Amino acid sequence: MKGLLVLATVPAVAAAPALLDLEYRPLAGKTAVNLNEQQGGKVLLVVNTASKCGYTPQYEGLEALQQRYGARGFAVLGFPSNDFRGQEPGSEEQIQEFCTLTYGVKFPMYEKVHVTGPETTELYRRLQAATGVAPGWNFHKYLVSRDGRVVGNWPSKVKPDDPALVAAIERELKAPAPKR
Repeated sequence: MKGLLVLATVPAVAAAPALLDLEYRPLAGKTAVNLNEQQGGKVLLVVNTASKCGYTPQYEGLEALQQRYGARGFAVLGFPSNDFRGQEPGSEEQIQEFCTLTYGVKFPMYEKVHVTGPETTELYRRLQAATGVAPGWNFHKYLVSRDGRVVGNWPSKVKPDDPALVAAIERELKAPAPKR
């Protein structure tokens, strides 16, 4: 059984550097950026967000994580999605204004994407392939290590200040940054 477990994890580790080698536009921006070039080498919390959801107040906790750990090589990456009961219906400009004015969001937010179904964006396809878990709702969280491996995921109900999530972030921040 142990041998099977090792074999099952080897492909994900081997494919890890490719996880972030994708381009997305910053929210309301015009030019796509490569996530690996911008965020590679950091510990990342990738979150699908929505402005009209019961979990929307988690923006505040996500920003608190960004402020607390950002200087140590951590970033929250927000990806607005309208996939769950139309809870992110606005334009990217409206989403940006809401996040900034209502919750003071400064962490990187990217273009509106699909995180489930046939139109799932490539990043979320890769996150799902690495974990076997697709977001079941808004504010699903994937933790990515400095070397580009998905090392954990938490459902929407888990708040950003949850002790297990914070412990996982702190554990990953202790790992040395890979040579770039």
